[in-house]
Amino acid sequence: MNKEIERPLGQDRRSSGRPRGLRFSRGAIGATVACLAIVAVAGAIALRPRPFHQAPEIVVSTPEATAHDAATSKPPAGTTPAGQSASDTGKTGPHIIHVNPDAGQSAGTIVIHDPSALGQNLRTAHLPDRALIEQSEMGPLPIRSIDGRRPVDVYARPWSGTRGARVAIVIGGLGLSQTGTQYAIQKLPGTVTLAFAPQGNSLDRWMRDARQSGHELLMQVPFEPYNYPNVNPGRNTLTVEASPAENLRSLHWALSRITNYTGIMNYMGARFVADESAMEPVMKDLARRGLLYLDDGTSARSVAPQLALKDGVPFAEGTLTIDATHDRGDILKKLDQLEATARAKGFAIGTGSAFQVTVDTVVDWIGEAVKRGIEIVPVTAVMSDPEKG
Repeated sequence: MNKEIERPLGQDRRSSGRPRGLRFSRGAIGATVACLAIVAVAGAIALRPRPFHQAPEIVVSTPEATAHDAATSKPPAGTTPAGQSASDTGKTGPHIIHVNPDAGQSAGTIVIHDPSALGQNLRTAHLPDRALIEQSEMGPLPIRSIDGRRPVDVYARPWSGTRGARVAIVIGGLGLSQTGTQYAIQKLPGTVTLAFAPQGNSLDRWMRDARQSGHELLMQVPFEPYNYPNVNPGRNTLTVEASPAENLRSLHWALSRITNYTGIMNYMGARFVADESAMEPVMKDLARRGLLYLDDGTSARSVAPQLALKDGVPFAEGTLTIDATHDRGDILKKLDQLEATARAKGFAIGTGSAFQVTVDTVVDWIGEAVKRGIEIVPVTAVMSDPEKG
């Protein structure tokens, strides 16, 4: 007792050499080890390359992402892509396509797709979409893609979508004159629709230039006029006397001359467009391919409007020809008539040819019309489409 009293302050008695406060029970050590083991197992599961259950991936198709992504050609007739049922092909409304790994997608992929919402990226508008090409003995022909997209949708030029007064102007005869074609493409704004003559030269070059300039395109197809062959639209003219097979062969020749167009328009053809038996095979082929038909409006007896509605062909009809005479004053009067019709009915379509006076007059008129609130739109903006109601 006395020794305890005599011990200096701050010097505690040590019962052993082990420091105090570092004592662990066996139970605490075991619990710590168990926790570390659980964390390690959880980490290994989280970092595992493939989880135990992989949910199906959902890919939503958008215009920007899929406009030019389809890189496969149309399969031979009677075949469908691996994993896609025959009932899925040919659909034109929003639908779901199931694709298996053999089709180049990951397992369980579901593609949600609305063909009518797809448009081509304008930065690559001069490049054909391979999914919209059918190889034939004539050359490449436009066709619906296996997922239902149509050339009339993919190659259409975007517009505002508003319902103000709209005027569509179509300038035809591209390709017949090299200098005239170059002048039209360089001078006309991209809102003007250009139509190519199949008899022209260097058509693929001019198609690329026109698409890179933002133009929507049509292909002119020569139809039989009255007094044929004294009045002759050119070689491979579709005639009333020819068989349907012969006319389709002539049609396909014209269709194969370029790509990246939304449809066709008649070149002449007052007799042909008035004959239902001659026009019916043509309209059915256009419906199958997803192309529009523009009637230039010069024949009051044309059966194209009725057949287009019957066969499901996107259709537009010209209001008037703007350059029946090659006079600037007369052309301006016609353009003013288009404006008046557009204000009264919502839209109007004018057709003309790639003469320099026509091009210059249209350029000047558009500059003023836009200031007056007229929207210059492509033909697809004013067409009626039976598939869309």
